[in-house]
Amino acid sequence: MRAEVRQVAEGTHLVHGSHTNWVILQEGGAVTLIDTGYPGDREQLLASLAEVGGSPESVAAVLITHAHTDHLGSAEYLRATYGTPVYAHEAEVPHARRDFLQQVSVGQVLRNSLRPGVLPWALHVLRSGGTAHVPVVAPEPFPRSGPLDLPGRPVPVHTPGHTDGHCVFHLPHLGAVVSGDALVSAHPTSRIDGPQLLPRMFHHERDTALGSLDILAELAGDLTLPGHGPAHRGPLKDAAELARERAQ
Repeated sequence: MRAEVRQVAEGTHLVHGSHTNWVILQEGGAVTLIDTGYPGDREQLLASLAEVGGSPESVAAVLITHAHTDHLGSAEYLRATYGTPVYAHEAEVPHARRDFLQQVSVGQVLRNSLRPGVLPWALHVLRSGGTAHVPVVAPEPFPRSGPLDLPGRPVPVHTPGHTDGHCVFHLPHLGAVVSGDALVSAHPTSRIDGPQLLPRMFHHERDTALGSLDILAELAGDLTLPGHGPAHRGPLKDAAELARERAQ
């Protein structure tokens, strides 16, 4: 199975892996990679880099929205094999090291197993390495505030709740936001399409995740590149407000 690579703006590709997305930002011959999919998505990840004319060696840095296994899957592989730095919010760095784990538990999945889509999703998680132990040995906090000196000049914005150190990445020059799991547009366990929060069981602190929608609503943009689901076009403020309405 190949990942679906979609160019959504100049130098910007949203890649749909197996249930999880990652984003490739290009500038010259260099790349910023935001998230890396499941461990089982590695071949798709590498193929997506090649499809846009990049390579693992061209990745200037991996940025992590949050350290759940379906986003962290190949981060340590790239760091250990190619020396690629892996950056996350300072509150997410120990999570990426697996000093602790803020992720849906087996018990929570079992308690929600009768919800539509949960059992097929859980089987996919198992097949894709979603329960694998994939810590990043030496993750680093963002080296500066404001725009990072990386291809695409992404601006980290702390949006806690899904995890303590969850971040979105604002791309002001494109009017776009890489929203990770702070705001998604679809998920195998959801029965709705369009802007939404993930189901309750996936959030470490759901009320805080709900509050982070206010942070998203303040960002200028009309293109949302989520961690799950297709790109959403329309004012980010409206998308955040719709997600809040649906969550309540």
